[in-house]
Amino acid sequence: MSTLAERRLMKEFKLLQRDPPAGISGGPQDNNIMLWNAVIFGPDDDTPWYGGTFKLTLQFTEDYPHKAPTVQFVSRMFHPNIYADGSICLDILQELWSPVYSVYGILTSIQSLLCDPNPKSPVNSEAARMFRENKREYDRRVREIVEQSWIAD
Repeated sequence: MSTLAERRLMKEFKLLQRDPPAGISGGPQDNNIMLWNAVIFGPDDDTPWYGGTFKLTLQFTEDYPHKAPTVQFVSRMFHPNIYADGSICLDILQELWSPVYSVYGILTSIQSLLCDPNPKSPVNSEAARMFRENKREYDRRVREIVEQSWIAD
């Protein structure tokens, strides 16, 4: 007998397989519906993130969808809203979480955050300062991260 969280995640997994968002893939790890691996590709437009392949994990609890999953980058990142350990400062994963959000919405929001950081809520002060004061150097550091993302973890 599966739980509400497991049934919801199976439904979301089937939707992601049937209609994947551009530049995003994901699914359960080792037949564990409560732990997912995902990959976000750097957006295709004129951004320093272009060409990146960024790996994440999503850990769900039995309280899902009433409680947000824990989402974390496995790939090394340099971004104003991403902690050194890969945790993500994104309002929909914290105070603005709602059960209407899905894995699809979470991953597309994170992909959007890459190119459009929230400088009002930085968790990486060096990246935030560079983003505001020296965009050329920020872009160079991001491109380094993109190149590192091509190397298998």
